[in-house]
Amino acid sequence: MHQAGLLTPALRPLNPALLELLVYGVRYVYYVKPGALTRGIPTAHAAPPLSELMDGGADTPVWPDPKGSVRGYAVMPLHKAVPTAALNDPKLYELLALVDALRIGRARERKIAQDELEKRLAP
Repeated sequence: MHQAGLLTPALRPLNPALLELLVYGVRYVYYVKPGALTRGIPTAHAAPPLSELMDGGADTPVWPDPKGSVRGYAVMPLHKAVPTAALNDPKLYELLALVDALRIGRARERKIAQDELEKRLAP
């Protein structure tokens, strides 16, 4: 990761490089094929902060999880521990949901997610 320019020599993230990777690459590297309807935890435009900024629409993407309270179409998270980690840390939940908006969102959702990530990753 250091050699790729994503981390400093002290192993701290280089936020501009990380943001660039997320905005332009995450939807290709972590492609999402929407799954079946299931119970789960809302993500992308159905989760905060995007759910507070825009109308979620009829399609609700969720990370499949038996602890979830929402029915929607399954979106495999970046890692199997994401739902549990998100439930335990609201700020992490927002960041992961914004990344999912970059993965699965339409142009408007991706732009709003990019703006929100820029605010959160600013030094």
